[in-house]
Amino acid sequence: MKRKGLLLAFMSTLLLLLTGCEPLLVLNPKGPQAETQANTIIFSIFVMAFVLLVVYILFVVFLTKYRASKLPDDYEPPHEKGNKWLEIIWTVIPVLIVIVLSVVTVKTTNAVEKVPVGYENQKPLVIYASSSNWKWHFSYPEENIETVNYVNIPTNRPVEFRMYSFGPITSFWIPQLGGQKYAMSDMVTKLHFVADHEASMLGRNSNFNGEGYAHMEFEVLSMSPTKFDEWIKDVQSNESEITEEEFDKLLATPHVGRKSYTGTHLSFRPAPEGEHAGHNHGSDSESESDMDHSNMDHGDMDQSEHTESEHSNHE
Repeated sequence: MKRKGLLLAFMSTLLLLLTGCEPLLVLNPKGPQAETQANTIIFSIFVMAFVLLVVYILFVVFLTKYRASKLPDDYEPPHEKGNKWLEIIWTVIPVLIVIVLSVVTVKTTNAVEKVPVGYENQKPLVIYASSSNWKWHFSYPEENIETVNYVNIPTNRPVEFRMYSFGPITSFWIPQLGGQKYAMSDMVTKLHFVADHEASMLGRNSNFNGEGYAHMEFEVLSMSPTKFDEWIKDVQSNESEITEEEFDKLLATPHVGRKSYTGTHLSFRPAPEGEHAGHNHGSDSESESDMDHSNMDHGDMDQSEHTESEHSNHE
């Protein structure tokens, strides 16, 4: 009885503490993609909770019904060879649970990789999200502006984030809009989001990549299309143009605050896609330097081989 009282007190305290916590961001969606994922998480939690409930009930029943104190001291249990149907049942049930969770997960994954249902015919807002140590750069090529460590998006319009990195692999994640995806140096990955609420949301790098990992957070502000257009005009009118020198300075600075620019770095430092993907990513000068270095190495190698050949013939 004493143990039961301690357990009950512990569970009551835990319940009170949990009710005072703020809701998890992944369970507080602000868009259809995040809502789909939240529903999948909740469904999985209920399935696992049901399994635990059944296991705990059976545990208590067997512990009570077959406890040794109810039997005489000379009792010897009969030898049982097993029950075929019971063994089939407790094998089939876990298999069915895994199948159900797998089907739901696969359907959810396919759904969140696409443009949300109902927005397929709308032109998406394309934003390039590039990471560097330890910051995020957001380029709006059609609007011809760029921001650092914050991104504004309109509500009820599909947004296509195109991610890549100027350093180690990072993970672009906005919990209230959808799942994460990696940003890498030699390719562009994509995420499709829609914000159906005006809100200030947290975005971050969810992949540990060094000492500045904890600082790689940014604000995502979803606003009405009218306010979004006003913000675009304000940046275009009042902010200075980003230059290659300024961008290189940003890349070299570990931590910076929020910044806004007209123009984008895509004009002089394009994203690794198309002809700039893979080994072609980088500036023309870097490519020419690598080419010259490669030619020089080959030339030196050929000269060395020629000298060795002449030496052998002389001998």
